[in-house]
Formats: sequence, structure tokens, C-alpha cells
Amino acid sequence: MSKPVGNLNLIKLCVGAEKVEDLLDWQATARAKGPDGLPRHVTRMWPKRADEVLAGGSLYWVFKGLVLCRQRILQFDPVDRGDGINRCGIVLEPEVVRVAPTPKRPFQGWRYLPGSDAPRDLPKGRDAQEPLPPQLESALAEIGVL
Repeated sequence: MSKPVGNLNLIKLCVGAEKVEDLLDWQATARAKGPDGLPRHVTRMWPKRADEVLAGGSLYWVFKGLVLCRQRILQFDPVDRGDGINRCGIVLEPEVVRVAPTPKRPFQGWRYLPGSDAPRDLPKGRDAQEPLPPQLESALAEIGVL
């Protein structure tokens, strides 16, 4: 089980999704992709430490109080929706890497996540297993079993 390469990552709640498959379904839609076909997440805040994040960092996704997966961040693009608000498009690698379920309390927006605090990647093939019920997964993560 490995840790990702990046020293600085971002972490964000995956609002409206209950499981990783919900994120995958959303990112498969044309609305979630940029002109290059890569998935994006648009946010109002631009990371001040963007260069550090782009040096191999990932976006860690929190579902119902658990960090369950990550996607490597490829770049940050300006997004103009015609309303005068400058936004940041977080361009993501399409591959979603499952991580050891890790409890995370609710927060707003995104936060920096140092590599030393990032959940470890799950072994390849583990994502093919049937997921545990969220309450059981959360309870096991709380006691450090997952």
C-alpha cells in the first residue's frame, strides 16, 4: 500500500455523492469535462500554493465523512462563466485511486492536505470488491482497522 507522490494535496467534500461510483458517473458526463475531455471540478478559490500541489498532488474526495479516493491534479485553469466571478477549474486525471477509508469531519470548500497526512492507496484490485456499508466502513476506520 503506497502513499501518493505529492507532498501537498487538496481535500474536498464530494457534495451530492454517497459513494465513489456516484463521482465516476458524474465525471463521465460531458458537463463535468473540459474541452480536452478531462474531468474538472470548479471552485471559487484559487490555491495560493498551486505550484506545490501541481508537483504531484492529488484531490482527495470525502464521501459521507470518509475519505475514499483521490485523483491526481494535472493543472488549474481559469473558468469564466460570464458572471464576473473568477473561478478555478481543477483539472483531474481521469483515473480514480481508492484509498484506505479515513474519517474526516465536515468542512466547507477545499483544504490543503499534506502528503504526510494523506490516506494510503489501497492495493490494486481492491476496488473490484463489493464495498462495505458506509456505517460499517466508518466504524472500522474510526478504530483503525481499515
